[in-house]
Amino acid sequence: MLAFELAQKFRKTRSQQRFISFISMSSTIGIGLGCFVLIVLLSVMNGFEKELTSRILSVVPHGEIYSKSESGIENLEAQLYRFSQDSRLDRVTPYTGLTGMLQSKGELKAISVTGIPVNSVKEKYAERVTKNDWARFSTQENGLIVGKGILDSMDLAIGDTVQILIPQTTQDLTFKAPRSITLKIAGVLSVGGELDNQLGLMHLKTVSQAIGITSKAQGIQFTLKDPFSAYDTMRDIGYSYPQAVYMSDWTRTQGHLYSDIQLVRAVVYIALTLVIAVACFNIVSSLVMAVRDKQASIAILKTMGATDTLIRNTFVLQGVINGVVGVTVGVALAVIVAPNLSEIVRFIESGLGVEILSGDIYFIDFLPSSMHWLDVVVTMIVAMILSVGATLYPAQKAANISPSSALH
Repeated sequence: MLAFELAQKFRKTRSQQRFISFISMSSTIGIGLGCFVLIVLLSVMNGFEKELTSRILSVVPHGEIYSKSESGIENLEAQLYRFSQDSRLDRVTPYTGLTGMLQSKGELKAISVTGIPVNSVKEKYAERVTKNDWARFSTQENGLIVGKGILDSMDLAIGDTVQILIPQTTQDLTFKAPRSITLKIAGVLSVGGELDNQLGLMHLKTVSQAIGITSKAQGIQFTLKDPFSAYDTMRDIGYSYPQAVYMSDWTRTQGHLYSDIQLVRAVVYIALTLVIAVACFNIVSSLVMAVRDKQASIAILKTMGATDTLIRNTFVLQGVINGVVGVTVGVALAVIVAPNLSEIVRFIESGLGVEILSGDIYFIDFLPSSMHWLDVVVTMIVAMILSVGATLYPAQKAANISPSSALH
C-alpha cells in the first residue's frame, strides 16, 4: 500500500529529524509502559478479588438469618429441608453464635464463637482446619477451634484449657456477673488477616446450652452458589420467613474489602488510561513537527497527483505504527509478567528480606495475580483508539497543505 510505504519512508531518521524521532520514540515507550502497568495492576486487582472469594467467602457465611426470639429457630429441621430445595443455595448450616472474652493465663481477648454441627466443620472448613484437628474436635464436646492469630497472641497450644466469659444482661438492661464456660483448645483455624484474631468454632449443642437457646440453633447460615447475589437473595429469604428473624449478608460484614478492590480498580484504570493518553499526545507533537518538516515533500506529492486522502492516511499510519509498536511490546511484557507476578514478588522479597503484604494485617501474605484476557483486549483497544485519535489533527493538517504556498 502506497500510504504505508510513504509512512515508513517519512519515519526514517535524518540528522534534522532526531528531535522528532526522540519524541516519537518517547510516545511509543509511554504507550507500551502504560499498557504494561495497566494490565499488571488489573491482574493484581483480579487476584485480590479471587482470593477474597476463595478465602474470606469460603469461611464467612454468604448470608444468615437469626431468631429475634431468645428461644431460637422454630421447626429447624423442616426449615433446613425447605432451604435444601432452593436452587440458589449451595449449603445450609444451623448455627448459634456468641461473643465473649477468651480468658487464659490471666489474659483476655475478645472472640466471636460460632457453634455449628461437627460435620459442617469438616465440610465448610476443610481447607482451613487440618484432619487431625477436626478428628480431635469431633470427640470433644467442650472442644474449641480458635483462629491462628488468637493462638499466637495468647501463647496457647493444643490441649490447653481456657474459659470464655459470656456477658449477661437483666430485664432493666443492667449487667450481671458474666457466665463462664470451660473449654479445651482442639484445633487451629487459619483464614488470614483480621479474621484469625477473632474467630472461634464450637459444637452447636454446647453453644446453644451456654446462651440458653431452647431450640437446636439460634439461626441458619447460607452458602450461595453466587456469593454476589447475597443482598437480593437474603432479603427474599428473610422477608418470606414465617418467623420473626434478623437477616444479614457478607456485604455488610466484609463488603468493604470488595468495595475497596473495585474502587482501586477504577482509580487504576482511569489513572493509567490518562497516562496512555498523555503518551499519545506525544504522537500529536511528533506528527505536527513531521508535517512542518515534510511540507515540501507533501507539496511535491500533491503536484504528482497524490490525493488528500492518501496524505491523510500516510500520517495516520505513521502515528498508528507508534501505537502498534508500543501496545505490542507493552502487552507482550504484561502477558509474560502478570501470570508470574506472585513468584517474581516472592523472589524479590526473599532477596531483599522485606515483606510487601503482612498476613497479620491483610487477609493474604502474598501479592496475588490473575490475568484476564478481557482486560488485555480492552486495554489494547483503548490504547489503539487513543493512538488513532491522536493522529487525526496532524493528518488533516498535512492534507490541507497547499502546494503553491509550500513550494513558494
